[in-house]
Amino acid sequence: MASLKELRTRIQSVKNTQKITKAMKMVAASKLRNAQESLERMRPYAHGVHDMIAEVASRAEEGDHPLLERRTRKRAQLLVLTSDRGLCGGFNSSVLKKTQAYLDGETENASEEVAREEHEHLELSLIGKKAIEYFKRRDYDVRQNYLDVLTEPSLEKAADIGSNLVGDYVDGNLDAVYVVYNQFKSAINQELIVQQVLPIVPSLADVSKPIDFKYEPSKRAVLDKLLPMYVNVEIYRMVLESLASEMGARMTAMDNATRNASDLIDRLTLNYNRARQAAITTELMEITSGSEALKQS
Repeated sequence: MASLKELRTRIQSVKNTQKITKAMKMVAASKLRNAQESLERMRPYAHGVHDMIAEVASRAEEGDHPLLERRTRKRAQLLVLTSDRGLCGGFNSSVLKKTQAYLDGETENASEEVAREEHEHLELSLIGKKAIEYFKRRDYDVRQNYLDVLTEPSLEKAADIGSNLVGDYVDGNLDAVYVVYNQFKSAINQELIVQQVLPIVPSLADVSKPIDFKYEPSKRAVLDKLLPMYVNVEIYRMVLESLASEMGARMTAMDNATRNASDLIDRLTLNYNRARQAAITTELMEITSGSEALKQS
């Protein structure tokens, strides 16, 4: 059994750790609030752009623009979004496991399995230090590492990523682009998503045979402006979704850690009190025994 000094030291150590986890929970809660506000401001704009692109793209043919062209997905790229830091529960591990399963052809979703079978070459682009560290030690084709995207996310940084993807797709270096990220639902709930970004597929259900627009200056010029913008906005939204999910996961993880520390302190305190009582009892027995011995002598 541990000594009283060891138990006191352990209790103090756990209390210090609890202070840290409690502070990290409060910081994560504050950052979650800011990230959630940014995401809520962004979502209506992203949905509006999506609907507008769906309206335009549903009236266009695949030959009207390279980003609408559907090819056999021989050369594909996965854009993987993780965090820069840990201590956020299973947030990063779930993304990395999903990516690893897709790379190894072990996906559970039937549509993902069909897509994976088409790929002759699959490369990665990584956002977040955790993904970079994970795949740095593994033999996969990493096309690009994007740093400092999550510290201060912006549409400009997303546009830099989008322009690289669009450029590779238009040049014929890629046939499909997918993004693996956590979609924010609530502070305790995030949904892991694998979403196709390129080629752009119209998804306006209400349009069957729409009447086409009149384009100025030309249809190609309008599509050249709108379609890359859609890719940039989608990537920016996904970054914000991932960031809000990260903060929610970290807040939940630190809350659980704080609760576990409280339980551990209670157990250690109970053991300390028992050890202290045993020590006092032993001392009383020694005093009583000594007193009886003196009386008998």
